[in-house]
Amino acid sequence: MRRILAATAIVALVAGGAAAATAATAEPTRGGDGYSTIKWGRCESAVLRSRNAQCARLSVPLDHAKPDGKRIMLAVSRIAHTVPDDQYQGVMLVNPGGPGGSGLTLSVLGGFVPDGAGNAYDWIGFDPRGVGSSEPALACDGNYTGYDRPPYVPTTAAIESTWRARAKGYAADCADAGGGLLDHLRTVDTVRDMEFLRSALGVQQINYYGFSYGTYLGQVYATLHPQRVRRMVLDGNVNPARVWYDANLDQDIAFDRNIKIYFGWLAEHDDVYHLGRTRKAVEKRFYREQARLAAKPAGGVIGPDELTDVFLQAGYYVFGWEAVASAFATWVNDSDPRELRALFDGSYPQGKGTDNGYAVYLAVQCTDARWPSAWSTWRADNWRVHRQAPFETWGNAWYNAPCLTWAARPGTPVAVDGRNAPPVLLISETLDAATPFTGSLEVRKRFPRSALIEGVGGTTHSGSLFGNACVDDTIAEYLASGKLPRRVKANMSDKRCKPLPPPDPSAAATKRPEAGTSPTRLDLQKLITGH
Repeated sequence: MRRILAATAIVALVAGGAAAATAATAEPTRGGDGYSTIKWGRCESAVLRSRNAQCARLSVPLDHAKPDGKRIMLAVSRIAHTVPDDQYQGVMLVNPGGPGGSGLTLSVLGGFVPDGAGNAYDWIGFDPRGVGSSEPALACDGNYTGYDRPPYVPTTAAIESTWRARAKGYAADCADAGGGLLDHLRTVDTVRDMEFLRSALGVQQINYYGFSYGTYLGQVYATLHPQRVRRMVLDGNVNPARVWYDANLDQDIAFDRNIKIYFGWLAEHDDVYHLGRTRKAVEKRFYREQARLAAKPAGGVIGPDELTDVFLQAGYYVFGWEAVASAFATWVNDSDPRELRALFDGSYPQGKGTDNGYAVYLAVQCTDARWPSAWSTWRADNWRVHRQAPFETWGNAWYNAPCLTWAARPGTPVAVDGRNAPPVLLISETLDAATPFTGSLEVRKRFPRSALIEGVGGTTHSGSLFGNACVDDTIAEYLASGKLPRRVKANMSDKRCKPLPPPDPSAAATKRPEAGTSPTRLDLQKLITGH
């Protein structure tokens, strides 16, 4: 789903080599059945090496309809089970979402499952085609999301024309950079890669843990290959009925609601941040500062767009609320923009290749399904939603606008149908903005053997395995035994838990581990919600 301030986590993992964690192995060989045989070897990533991971490169067809044609490489990692072989539960593929998120380091996720339930699996991380350490990796213009952008809200014809030209230019740059790869970056292409990987691993079935967009990837895999699924956890569920234009309009309304919740939290802690004593007062302050920054960017670079991008994190999850609050308060109260700039720079690095996640996000979303071809439709829909939800509607519109002129032709989404799938565990917090709760209810309806855990009233997106015992212990039990919460007859969640709590800025600060070879669950969470 749409971008989030994830680069801080990525930098933390890069310190261990995640972003460049290509497998230091020999090229795979072709097996007699036509599938590649994985040859495991040393990982370049210090993070993965610290967890005794193995890495490999898997050769797959660029076009699965032409298995003897051009091939591309997927970067794959494995952290093997540590239980006796008679307690082994099989392989667990993991996808962080995006689309465009790097999943190579997510093989470490098993270590966060309570009661050692993850130790019975081989955890398989991989960078999907076009992403990260897979080859080729798509990147188009590493400075596209930099400074000196026009305001998101097109209050003049000139602003609108400038943004349309920018979006068209980025699409053209991707056409030049991607070539034939652009025609093969749909969700179904990655699903075929997963099936290829399953065979290369030598197993009849996979287990799967997907976050955000990764839940849609899981839905499609389970629809096309239900007999290949053993267990599946889907956290932060994409609504398969809303792919993708409508899903983004849904997000706009949900993020506006969540940012108001965040403004209310800032008001509750006015003694710390001094931004206003009521939610409405803080909200007015935010939009007043946007107007101020439009006239004169902070430090010459932080304008209204950058402020929206920094605040967007708070709409995704409660982690990082304090950092955003501190940065905004330091600017408002002290006219010091350095913290705001540090948050933006840490999340939107510039330079060659830094737009890989964004480029692949577009490559998937622009071609999974057809978007409206007339700009007049986009304009009317986004102004309609903006009047109700002004926080990020136009920012999101321009983020997706390259789809108007994307070089690859769109396909037809798979009709997701989980009636033949095994029992699946679904997870969502009620006020998840990136993947609204209605999506989880829709998936629950389409997978009649599934059960849905709800973090009641929570705003966090894809926050499982983060210490919420009610949620995490249920996951552990499911992974250990296959047992799900009892499914109720109504169109609602099957188990209700307290959500992940917002931070208390008055409490003593907890020192986080420094970046290195021990990624925290927060590092992984930010990576999961990266693009």
